[in-house]
Amino acid sequence: MNINGKTVVVFGSGISGVAASRLLVRVGAKVILYDGNEALDKEQIYKEIDGGEKVSIVLGEFPEDRLQEIDLLVISPGVPTDLPILDKVREANIPIWGEIELAYTFGKGEVLAITGTNGKTTTTALLGEIVNQFTKDCFVVGNIGNPYTSIALETTDNSVIVAEISSFQLETIHTFQPKVSAILNITPDHLNRHHTMEAYIEAKERIAQNQTSDEICVLNYEDEVTRDFGKRISAKVLYFSSKRKLDRGIYLEGDTIVYRDEEPVVICNTQELKLLGIHNYENVMAAVAMAIAYGVPLDTIQTVVKNFKAVAHRIEYVAEKNQVVYYNDSKGTNPDAAIKGIKAMNRPTILIGGGYDKDSSYDEWIAAFDGKVKKLVLIGATKEKIKDAAQKQGFHEVVLADSLEEAVKLSVHFAEPGDAVLLSPACASWGMFKNFEERGDKFKELVNQL
Repeated sequence: MNINGKTVVVFGSGISGVAASRLLVRVGAKVILYDGNEALDKEQIYKEIDGGEKVSIVLGEFPEDRLQEIDLLVISPGVPTDLPILDKVREANIPIWGEIELAYTFGKGEVLAITGTNGKTTTTALLGEIVNQFTKDCFVVGNIGNPYTSIALETTDNSVIVAEISSFQLETIHTFQPKVSAILNITPDHLNRHHTMEAYIEAKERIAQNQTSDEICVLNYEDEVTRDFGKRISAKVLYFSSKRKLDRGIYLEGDTIVYRDEEPVVICNTQELKLLGIHNYENVMAAVAMAIAYGVPLDTIQTVVKNFKAVAHRIEYVAEKNQVVYYNDSKGTNPDAAIKGIKAMNRPTILIGGGYDKDSSYDEWIAAFDGKVKKLVLIGATKEKIKDAAQKQGFHEVVLADSLEEAVKLSVHFAEPGDAVLLSPACASWGMFKNFEERGDKFKELVNQL
C-alpha cells in the first residue's frame, strides 16, 4: 500500500501508537491519532509525535462519521481487536494493521522473531547480544520495550531485527515473515483478552504463518502444543528439549547443553551460565538454536552465552540483607511464569504475590510451592482469590497486605538468616503500578533501603 497522502488512523496513544504515528508522518501519511481516554493531554501527545499539521488528535468518542475518509487503521497492541467500532471499520473495508505489520512493511533486513507465554524477554535479549557480536547492524525491538516502528526506517538490507512479539501483536499481522521464528511455550495467559485457549494458541502460531520451507521455526519439544504445531507448518522445524536427547536440535543432557545436527557439539555447561533454573536453560537453548539457524558461528554464540546476565525483573538478584537474599521476579505476570520463579529458588522462601486479575487459576502455582514457600504474602485485587485457592490446597501460611511496601515489611519480619524473599506475583501489575517494570523497580528500591 502506498501510504503517501493517505489518511491513517492510529488507534491508541501509548508508546506504540506514538512510534507508529511518527513513522507514518515520515512516509507522508495524514495521521489521526485516536484514544478513547478523553482526559489525556493533547499538547503533550503533539510534542511526543512532533508531526505538525500532518497529525490530528481525537480523544473520547471514535469519529464514526469520518470512516469514509480513512484509508488504513493501525491498531496498538493494547487495543482489543473485538471492539464494536472495529467491526464497523471492517464493514467499511478499511484494512486493519498492527504496529508490527506497519514496521515490517516499511522496514528492511531480516527478522528473527520470538513469541511464547514465558521467557520471551530473556531469549530476545540473549539472541540480541549474540547477533550484535556477529553484526553491528542489529536492532532489538518489539514487546521488549522498543517499538519496531521506532527503528523501521533506519534499517537497511543488511540489518538484522531481533523482535519479541506478543500474542496481541500477532493478531494483526498480514505479511510479516521472519527469517527465523520461535515459539518458546504456550500456557494459559491473557484469556481475558483472547477469551479461549484456542484463540490464544492461534494468535501465537501466527508467527510462522507466512514462513516458507526456506525459513526456520524453533519450537519446544516438551510443550505438547508447540510439538504438534511443528508437524503442521511449512517452515523447517528445529526443536529444543530440556528432558531428552534429540536426533537433531538442541537439548539438555545432565548439566550440558548440546546441539546436534549430524554430530553432537557441546555449547556449554549450565554451571558456566549466570542464569538460574531449567526455564532459563530452555531460553538459552532457544536463543542458541535461532542463532545457529541464522548462521552465527558457534564460538561467538558460546562466548556471549557464558557472559550473559539475567534481564531485569526476571529472577533478578537484588541484594543480601541480614543473610536473607532478595530476588525480583516482577516479570512473573502469570502463574506459569511464577512457577518457574519458585522452582529456581534453592532456599526457604517468603513469596510476595498477587496483583491484577487476568482470570487465571492459581492452583498449579500453589502446588509448585513444594515445601519451599514458608509464607505467602499477598497484595492487589487477587489476594483474596489466591488466599482461598491456597487454603483449599492445605496451604495456610498466608498473610494479606495493602501495598508492596507493607508486603516487604512483613517479609522482612518473617525471613530468617538463610531464607530468600521473592517477588514473583503470578499476576499483572495493573491497578497498583503502570507495568511490571515499575513494580519491580519499587521492590528493588524498598529492598535497598533496608
